[in-house]
Amino acid sequence: MVKNPNVIILKSAGTNCDLETKIAFELSGANAQIVGFTELLRRKKQLSKFHILVIPGGFSYGDDIAAGKVWATEIRHYLSEEMKSFSRKGKLILGICNGFQVLVKLGILPGFDGNFKQSVTLTFNDKPRYVDRWVYLKKSSRKSAFLKNFHGLLNIPVAHTEGKFITKNEEILKRLFRDNQIALQYVDSEGNLTGYPANPNGSVGNIAGICDPSGRILGMMPHPERAVLKTHYPNWRREKIRTSSMGKTIIKNGIEYARKNLV
Repeated sequence: MVKNPNVIILKSAGTNCDLETKIAFELSGANAQIVGFTELLRRKKQLSKFHILVIPGGFSYGDDIAAGKVWATEIRHYLSEEMKSFSRKGKLILGICNGFQVLVKLGILPGFDGNFKQSVTLTFNDKPRYVDRWVYLKKSSRKSAFLKNFHGLLNIPVAHTEGKFITKNEEILKRLFRDNQIALQYVDSEGNLTGYPANPNGSVGNIAGICDPSGRILGMMPHPERAVLKTHYPNWRREKIRTSSMGKTIIKNGIEYARKNLV
């Protein structure tokens, strides 16, 4: 009998992508559960019972100060040891959009030398407005457990105001590339690294997602949970939607990894 991994979709005040993320994981073969952050703090739920932790998109705490900053600070003070233990046990963590913003401000990404120390961030788009569009992504590293089994380009949507990826200095950017931690890059429909609109926010190096040194933690600005059904695509009546280009591929890869290694 095939056992399905248990996925925790963490929720805070302002999170608004938790339900669609839960449905996406369930459609892909996991047991998913939405859990409020305070439930973990009050020990009503235990993080250790799950195999995959997902921090979904939204506007946690209204994105006050900076996107994801307040929630990252809260996690650092109250849940950092549990998250470190979760990661050390080989479990998976996925941060999507606001979740990615949380992970970089927490310092769990890029996670150099195993330290929770911030060295990159996601800031206001070059065009200072909310951007909501479909983008193409290419896999730039074989390291991430979420990106093992797909070829070609992904086509999934972005929706953010603070999605521009930058590093503290040039050496950190070089290290990310050198250590194969650049997981995904924005490209055009032909797979070329170009500027706007292919790169919707002006991210340095066209970076759309990064992973930690182990490949088990992934943060990405685009929303794979919004591209799990062919009918999610605006052109589904006119063109054939390839499964390999869908966001569901990322989610299924994570589930398969957990099923083989953690369940």
